[in-house]
Amino acid sequence: MTREIAVVAFARTDHRRGADELSEVEMLMPVLHEVLDRTGLKTADIGFTCSGSCDYLAGRAFSFTLALDGVGAWPPISESHVEMDGAWALYEAWTKLLAGDADTALVYSYGKSTPGSVRDVLTRQLDPYYVAPLWPDSVALAALQAQALIDAGDTDEPALAAVAARSRGSRADAAPQGDYVVRPLRTGDCPPVVDGAAAVVLAAGDRARELCERPAWIRGIDHRIEAHALGVRDLTDSPSTRLAAERAGAFRRPVDTAELHAPFSSQEVVLRKALRLDDGVRVNPSGGALAANPVMAAGLVRIGEAAAGIHRGRSDRALAHATSGPCLQQNLVAVLEGDPR
Repeated sequence: MTREIAVVAFARTDHRRGADELSEVEMLMPVLHEVLDRTGLKTADIGFTCSGSCDYLAGRAFSFTLALDGVGAWPPISESHVEMDGAWALYEAWTKLLAGDADTALVYSYGKSTPGSVRDVLTRQLDPYYVAPLWPDSVALAALQAQALIDAGDTDEPALAAVAARSRGSRADAAPQGDYVVRPLRTGDCPPVVDGAAAVVLAAGDRARELCERPAWIRGIDHRIEAHALGVRDLTDSPSTRLAAERAGAFRRPVDTAELHAPFSSQEVVLRKALRLDDGVRVNPSGGALAANPVMAAGLVRIGEAAAGIHRGRSDRALAHATSGPCLQQNLVAVLEGDPR
């Protein structure tokens, strides 16, 4: 019988435009203390620890080892790291608990945008022979995707403005906000890149019920990837998201909430179509990445926010999505459920 794994606690920082005065450890420690306090666990009670971050953003190799000071790595702990958003660290921790190697796991991720230009750094994800030498940044590539959607008749600029306004708690009929960054994307269509950290605690079976009044059970989780070459992709669709959702069981029954990692307003249009989300689904009640986009933590925040809705009784079955790479290149989908009320 497959083990039941649940998110039993979630915490995140108050995202900030810049945190130069704080080291990664100083930014991370309050979040770790908060998420452990919510369960009553101590570091020694955690069976497995996994983190997500990016050395390119930090500007130094093995930067994640410094963050271990915030966790407490002595006495020695069972620990791992992914050079990805923390959602993928959660995926690794989930498989660890599923295999029975641990009963509890601490997952955290963090990112600071301040050491350099995020838009420049992210170009290093691109094809090193044909695309990266041109230095197209993340906004320019997202603008290509947005224009493809407009040309296909899937959206228009007022509709994109409505997505951005809803994410930031403004009127849905708000006019397009700000100047063009790269046409057709305006300032309001682009994410506010912030410094931040997030953490969740996973637990298995009866242990989860001991630690949380209403655990958010992970019913399925899957990760799929688009082709690396942008020229062979249909940017108006996301087959990898659809396949990940199918493998995660998202289409077996309707969800009431969806937390989508859509850093640009146009990407929500793509994800809604791929995930078959109608107007009856609450999309990004937290505001999503358009409200705050902490690099390397925004995907984990989506899973955490979906779980928190279940913990509070505001949701019964939720979908969480995380992405990495240009134009929704890599996509992870998780389905979470609460116990029947």
